[in-house]
Amino acid sequence: MPKKPKRPCSYPGCPNLTDGQYCEEHEAIARKRYNKYGRPADNNKKYGRAWKRIRDRYAAAHSLCEMCLKEGRLTPVEEVHHIVPLSQGGTHRNDNLMSLCQSCHTKLHHELGDR
Repeated sequence: MPKKPKRPCSYPGCPNLTDGQYCEEHEAIARKRYNKYGRPADNNKKYGRAWKRIRDRYAAAHSLCEMCLKEGRLTPVEEVHHIVPLSQGGTHRNDNLMSLCQSCHTKLHHELGDR
């Protein structure tokens, strides 16, 4: 069976032909850059697939921003916030979660001084 023709390396300015996306010379550089900029180091430890399911379930059950609701405004949920952050021993349990709109989430983190 014939092989696909080789194509130029995707690394900017590289004239080498390759079977994959990058030539052997630039494969390691591209992988290192992806891991550094494209993927947070501890993201899957704290927020993996399980968190996405928990977040989606909580957002479906609490479809309005809880802070706006206290002030009489009806704003759809955009973020699910941990009341006690995971870095300080918080969990993904429902009693530690809060549904917020983007504005309230930013305001809350600004008041806490962690962003």
